[in-house]
Amino acid sequence: MSWLRRLRALLHLPRTLRWRLFLILYAGLAAAHVLSFAALFAERTMSAKATMLTTLEYDVATSIALLDRLPEAERAQWLPMLARRNYRYELGPGLPGRPEFSARATEIADTINAAVGSRFPVRVDNIPGEREHLQAHVTLSDGAQVTIDILPQLMPLASWLPYVLAAQLLLLLLFTWLAVRLAIRPLLRFANAAEALDPSRMASRLAEGGPTEVAYAARAFNAMRDRIAHYLEERVQILAAISHDLQTPITRMKLRAEIAEDSPEKDKLIADLSEIERLVCEGVAYARSVHGHQEAPRRIDVGAFVDSLAFDYADTGKPVKSVSLPDLVTTTRPHALRRILTNLVDNALKFGGTAEIRAEWAGDGAVNITVLDDGPGIPADKLDAVLQPFYRLEGSRNRETGGTGLGLAIAHQLTMAIGGGLVLANRPEGGLSAQIRLSDG
Repeated sequence: MSWLRRLRALLHLPRTLRWRLFLILYAGLAAAHVLSFAALFAERTMSAKATMLTTLEYDVATSIALLDRLPEAERAQWLPMLARRNYRYELGPGLPGRPEFSARATEIADTINAAVGSRFPVRVDNIPGEREHLQAHVTLSDGAQVTIDILPQLMPLASWLPYVLAAQLLLLLLFTWLAVRLAIRPLLRFANAAEALDPSRMASRLAEGGPTEVAYAARAFNAMRDRIAHYLEERVQILAAISHDLQTPITRMKLRAEIAEDSPEKDKLIADLSEIERLVCEGVAYARSVHGHQEAPRRIDVGAFVDSLAFDYADTGKPVKSVSLPDLVTTTRPHALRRILTNLVDNALKFGGTAEIRAEWAGDGAVNITVLDDGPGIPADKLDAVLQPFYRLEGSRNRETGGTGLGLAIAHQLTMAIGGGLVLANRPEGGLSAQIRLSDG
């Protein structure tokens, strides 16, 4: 069973399904092809051996009978005409040998004995040497000895046959690779589609062509994507509807609280209602952020865009500055981008006191816009979690700051909606870096 363990170990070496299928198919086909070639070669060998023995039997019988009838003086001139590729005739006792035979030599000795042994005495010897060499000693009717010198060999293998086998194995290699590639390609398409699955964005649907099974799986995948998108849309609509409907009763409650008599409890109630109102407004904003891709894209100068945003903050007395390179032109959705940067700058001002906006080329036609602050930063294990809606950090970012846990979530959702990416990172010198990557188009 050791060969089974070796086979399992060999199959575990390649980690990809493509190479495993390729090795299994090619090894099986190549082994079957080599076995077929070996079987044909063995059959050809047996056929050639049978032909040689049959020819030897009739030819030796005829030749010995002919030599026996010829006068002794004429026998020598007939020997070259009676010679064959595998054996020839000699007058005389021949070479000394030993009666030890291989399997093929035994068959040849039996054939000669069957051909002439019934009429003339025959002794077959094995002549020592590197190559198999037999001599059959026949005594003719007049007492003269004739030696049949035999160098048994089959028909040589054609020199072009190994090249044919190599060409066939190369063809097997090529077509096995093509077959595996065609079989694996749909899986790669499914993997890429699943990796890029984002029902909130208008991504292209998976092609539903190809073989029946592949087309069926593609239709099922597209149907699943549509159902997920429908569920997300329904969830967002519910959130938007609840947030919108809550605004009216909250407004009425604030009006009633404001006309009540002044007291500490009144101030607390109005503050609570204001906080609830901010939370509801953020909920509506988050629900609307899902539809950020519906805005028509436009060509903008990113440097001028972030400068104008920084100037707007500076006009209200907030410490926001911008640093940008010239000619940073890209195609994006400006209203959604402004909302993203506003949320990130507000977040930086809230927890760092100051904010800086940097715009620069990222390579491959992409633009990076980074919002920096000098705040306490975010624990490394929470950098992804804070992008989720209603997730709040305790400690420095607590309820006293007035946060709702939706600012970064809205920025993240809108960034994905406009085809970008948002990455949070802690700065080595302290503070938080929020980087937006925008691809042109």
